[in-house]
Amino acid sequence: MAEKPVVPPPPPIAKVPRLIKYGGVLPREYKVARGYSVGEIKALGLTVKQARLLGIYVDERRKSVHEENVKALGEWLGKVRRGEIAPPPPTLPKVIIVKRDLRRVFKGKTMAGRRMRGLLSLKYRHTHSYKWKKKAKERRLRKRHEAIRHKGGH
Repeated sequence: MAEKPVVPPPPPIAKVPRLIKYGGVLPREYKVARGYSVGEIKALGLTVKQARLLGIYVDERRKSVHEENVKALGEWLGKVRRGEIAPPPPTLPKVIIVKRDLRRVFKGKTMAGRRMRGLLSLKYRHTHSYKWKKKAKERRLRKRHEAIRHKGGH
């Protein structure tokens, strides 16, 4: 008995935003979107979690509902329900687990703060030499990373 082929859902489409750089003339009408909107998923009678378990990407930020997306996804879903094709693996959102270093003071709330302080790269996580080398390089390149007036300079 042959296995059913794994077929991904059809790519969702979304309108290209009108940007000033386009000068009012869009380069194209539609583009491939990140995922189906919540409205398009609900139009098919699915929840967001059910859709992700079927391997459908969901873009929760998109508000528009395009009939072409609903129709294409409905046809694909019909084939999956009839057993003609198999859905791809689930597309659940990735969970990033950040373990706190109990030996150090808490130093960064956001991802940007952690990246800025060098807490994301494990290589330099506990070394001061990285920071000192970085500051020496900035001094060499004469970047104004330290204010002169409070350092006793001219």
